[in-house]
Amino acid sequence: MPNIILVGPMGAGKSTIGRLLAKELRLVFRDSDKEIEQRTGVSIPLIFDVEGEQGFREREHSVIVDLCRQPGIVLATGGGAVLRQDNRQALREGGQVIYLCTSVEQQLDRTSRDRNRPLLQTPNPRQVLTELMAVRDPLYREIADIIVETDERPPRMVVGGILEQLRSLAPRERPDESALS
Repeated sequence: MPNIILVGPMGAGKSTIGRLLAKELRLVFRDSDKEIEQRTGVSIPLIFDVEGEQGFREREHSVIVDLCRQPGIVLATGGGAVLRQDNRQALREGGQVIYLCTSVEQQLDRTSRDRNRPLLQTPNPRQVLTELMAVRDPLYREIADIIVETDERPPRMVVGGILEQLRSLAPRERPDESALS
């Protein structure tokens, strides 16, 4: 079965939906941000503080390439993983890419109390999210096999919609049927 790779902005539900989807498909769930923290032994905000965004993006690239080579996973990526062309290529080659699309309003609601998001530690997080979406949305769409709206939808409903769309893929793109039953 091909890997399932979730892309989208922070607050789209990639980790929550990824865990549920992995359980349904009997695959291993991996989160690229958590993997970076495990490998480095420090938090992402600390990596940003010490190495800057560029240093973090280098670490992120290495982890994404490694995870995309592993078989049988559902991978939740960080919101900015699509910024690098070589990441987009690795993600496309690594499995079925699902873009979890959400509004800036929903992102604000879901991330407002999360201090583990370095890019939002600013007086105007709405402006930051709007600017990030303007740059990243076309990149998410560029690599997506499936686009799923997550605004105001319970995670289990989103997972059900993803499973339906996976079933409807052309035979050469379709994951193993037994896992979708």
